[in-house]
Amino acid sequence: MNSKIIANGILRAIAILLGACLILIFLYKIQSVIVYIAIAGVISLIGRPIVLFLRRKLKFNNTIAVIITMVLFIGLLLGLIRMFIPLVVEQGENLSLLDIDELQRNAENLYSEIITYFDLSKVDVEQSIKDSGMLSKLDYSILPNFLNSFIEGLGSSLIGLFSVLFISFFFLKDSRLFENGIITFIPDSKESRWKNSSEKIKDLLSRYFVGLIFQILILFVIYTVVLLIFDIDNAIVIAFLCALLNLIPYVGPLVSGILMIVLTMSSNLGESFSDVILPKTTYVMIGFVIAQLVDNFFSQPFIFSKSVKSHPLEIFLIIIIAGLLFGIVGMIVAVPSYTAIKVILKEFLSENKVVKKLTQDL
Repeated sequence: MNSKIIANGILRAIAILLGACLILIFLYKIQSVIVYIAIAGVISLIGRPIVLFLRRKLKFNNTIAVIITMVLFIGLLLGLIRMFIPLVVEQGENLSLLDIDELQRNAENLYSEIITYFDLSKVDVEQSIKDSGMLSKLDYSILPNFLNSFIEGLGSSLIGLFSVLFISFFFLKDSRLFENGIITFIPDSKESRWKNSSEKIKDLLSRYFVGLIFQILILFVIYTVVLLIFDIDNAIVIAFLCALLNLIPYVGPLVSGILMIVLTMSSNLGESFSDVILPKTTYVMIGFVIAQLVDNFFSQPFIFSKSVKSHPLEIFLIIIIAGLLFGIVGMIVAVPSYTAIKVILKEFLSENKVVKKLTQDL
């Protein structure tokens, strides 16, 4: 009898492991669909306040409110694409009319002026570059490979865009669609608790994502003003890219700062380094630092305290831990994921001392 029970237990454990493996394989195979659903979920959370405003304040029908919201999102997307088209066209014209010899002379002059200005040894710099092996690691097939990958991925991107918009429409139209799918796997006795936590999560994350949009908008305005003051080419596009990079916590501002330095210097290529390039780049970076100070001491604390209701130190630790475990993607999703977990824990484990302490502001 005991041997039969043990055998059944072993078989049951093996069946569970196989089932778990099959589920993981299935999720891996449909990872693109999961990404579409996740993006659509974020869009629906951002659009939710708009739909509620149209329904409650303007007395619009739910379907009409959702359609208007989707039209606004599509219009915003087309506006962003329209903003980038002139930059692409301009760069294409520049490449077709590019004087390679002139470009080489300007680059060499800029290099020589930087060496002279900072009193560096040209031989030592070139030897350091050679010792680092950077030149030997250059792969001259990167550009053709990138173009091939871009063309191949264009079709799948269009399919993905249509899928995201389609799913977003139904998420906005029926805000309980995703919730009802999860309730299927929750015991009847826990349904009311899940519904309460689900509503709380949607409210908090809606405010969080809307707050992020305002954060990016503030940075975009400051960057644009700074770049326009110093007459940097394609100032609006550069400002938008650098502001968008700030969605990646801690790493994004560093990358956007480097990008702004490079693009500021390249837009003045051929000018005097000490008289034009260095002063203009310095002033632009001062503006960039001011924007980051506004973001760090005003925008972010306001978003975290008013939307996800978490202490800035708490958020900092969560982002760092998520970054160490899951990389850049982990840093991006750390705050919304942590917020959802806190709400669920408060609803289901409200008597626990640790949970009570962590969720006291919710």
